[in-house]
Formats: sequence, structure tokens, C-alpha cells
Amino acid sequence: MFASCGTASPGTDTPSPAPASGVNTVAGQPIEAPAGAPFMVSSLGVFNEPWALATEPGTGRIFITEKPGTMRFVQPGTGEIGTVTGLPEVDYGGQGGLGDIAFAPDYAASRGVYLSWAEPGDGNTRGAAVGRGTLNCDQPGTCRIEGLEVIWRQTPKVTGSGHYSHRLEFSPDGQFLFVSSGDRQKGEPAQDVSNTLGTIVRLLPDGTPAPGNPLADRGSPADQIWSYGHRNVLGLQFDQEGQLWDLEHGPRGGDEINRIVPGNNYGWPIVSNGVNYNGSPIPDHATRPEFHAPAIGWTPVIGPGDFLFYSGKLWPEWRNQALIASLTTMSLVRVSLSGDNGTEEARYEFGNRLRDVLEAPDGSLYVIEDGDGGRLLHLTPGE
Repeated sequence: MFASCGTASPGTDTPSPAPASGVNTVAGQPIEAPAGAPFMVSSLGVFNEPWALATEPGTGRIFITEKPGTMRFVQPGTGEIGTVTGLPEVDYGGQGGLGDIAFAPDYAASRGVYLSWAEPGDGNTRGAAVGRGTLNCDQPGTCRIEGLEVIWRQTPKVTGSGHYSHRLEFSPDGQFLFVSSGDRQKGEPAQDVSNTLGTIVRLLPDGTPAPGNPLADRGSPADQIWSYGHRNVLGLQFDQEGQLWDLEHGPRGGDEINRIVPGNNYGWPIVSNGVNYNGSPIPDHATRPEFHAPAIGWTPVIGPGDFLFYSGKLWPEWRNQALIASLTTMSLVRVSLSGDNGTEEARYEFGNRLRDVLEAPDGSLYVIEDGDGGRLLHLTPGE
């Protein structure tokens, strides 16, 4: 049984430095696809500890956050790789650094972009932060984020450098911003709604608590909380039907996907289908039915990076199935979900840790490898 939250092993490849202009062009290089996979794979460049992928609306450019505090983008049509400036200073170390990126629902008009990252506090403490700025790409090969300001902070800041979570997801109607807030490896605060550790919060796009949140009558910060009792949520996605799901790391065993219901308690650290790192037992979900149990779990763990719900454009049989980038099994894991039940349908083994997966507007897929020298891989239908 493996622990779910280990750090990446360094890769053997290192990124090639970009020219001084910030422009670097790479052609897609075909590589061997996983055995039995219904897709071909090509590589579109190498990155430094990549963490998240997002497609810029309108241009199709893929933006890639890098955990040490840098960001680059790739233009799939030309292979151009560019750089991004105007980024926040991050508390880099352990699982901390630059995190997620999301484009505003009204991006065409506002040019708004959202970032998450780990920031330092007083007395050797740290916490996740979310900021909003505007993206300006008026120079060839480079973009810059302007006016970046923090709109939300995980509270309280605590010691340690793990379980920030800090995934970002807008509701399908664009009205609300959901943020996953990990338990910061502290456990018990996930059951205490007087803080936001171990929660999923629902905010307005300006970072203020959304009206109608289920615990609003308990004051701040409970008025931010949508659900709680979470451990380390590294995936947060709406499916094709508008249902919110999370993808969560367990301890030794117990990685899980949860259907997120407002106000529900998901049980951590009181229950888990894994055990503590020291081998001591944790009661299973089945022993405490008052907590919302996962739709599917994994023991041994898969070590999830992120996931998506696929549209079905190029692989119709995958419509509304979850595709998971797996760190531990080094595979793309395909799962069908219905209600509170899930079934693993397939695994496609890549041989390297996978951090994130993204669907392009045409239905093809991009997968980014983890660690120093992580490659951006493009998946298209096989012949």
C-alpha cells in the first residue's frame, strides 16, 4: 500500500532554455502510446515542475503553471512556447508553490485570470491564496498578468508545506468560484467550520462569500463553506450534467471521488477507507453513515493529480466519464460515475507521473507529466 501524497521524483530530462526573446518553437514529437490505448501521443515541450493546465478562451493557447513560481504557454498550432510575467511570489517547497489557473467566465470582455499559490505567513506559517488579475499578451512570445490582487486566503495559516489543495473551478453558469482548501496535514480542523481548512468554499468572482451558502448563519469564515471534512482535494470539476465532484488524496489508501452536496460532511479525519501513515487504523466510511461516503475509492492509491469530465467529441463512448491524471500509477484512469457510485473502466499507463489533464476545444486531450522535465503530451485518436 502506498501513501497518496508523496512528492515527485526528479525527471531525467531538463527543460531547454528559451531564447532571450521568450519565444521557443517545438514541433510535436510522436512518442509511444500506452499499450491498448485508443489514441496516439506526441510531445509538445518540456516544463519545470508543471502543476496546472488551462486553455485561453478564443486563442486555444495552453497555459502551464510551474510550481517554483513561473508560467509558460504553448500555441498548439505553431508549437510556440512563451513566457508569462507579473506572477506572485510563492512559498516554494514541499507541495507548495504556484498552483492553479482559471480564466474568468467573461474573459473575452474582462481578460480576467485567476491564480492560486502558497504564500508565507508569520512565524514559519503558510497558506493558500487566490488572486485575480488581467492578462495582457500584446508582445510576441510573452504575456503579463497586470493588477494581480489577492481575493481569498485559506485561514488560518499554519506550519508545514503540504495539502494546500487550492484547485479553482467556476460553476457552469459562471456565477460562482469554487476553491478546494486542503487540511494542511492537520486533520482535525477539517471537522471545525470556524476555519476553512479541509473544505470546499463557494465564492463570488470577487472572492467574497456567495449568498446562500449552507453554513452562512454561523458567521465568518463558515459563510464561505460549501462542504467540509475533506483531506487534500486535487481535483474539482463539474460534470456534463452540472454536478460538482472532487478528487481527493487519502492517507495510506483511500483515494476517492466524491459527489459534492452543499453542507455535507465527508468525514475526514474521523473516517477514511485508508489507514494512517504509521499503520494505525481509521474507521471505514461504512461505520459512520452520517458522513457522505465516496462514489469510488482506491486502495492501493492512484495518487491523483487532477481530472476532467470528457465531452465525448472524439471518443463518444467516454462522454461524461472522468479522466484522471495519476501520479502513483503513472496512468490516465477512466471512471464512469452515476449518483454516488463509480466504476473504473480503464487505465492507460504512460510510465511517468501525470499531474494534470485538459480537454482542448476540438476534443483532443493534453496531459502534463509531473516533476522537473515534465512533458506536455497531446492525445489524438489512433489510426
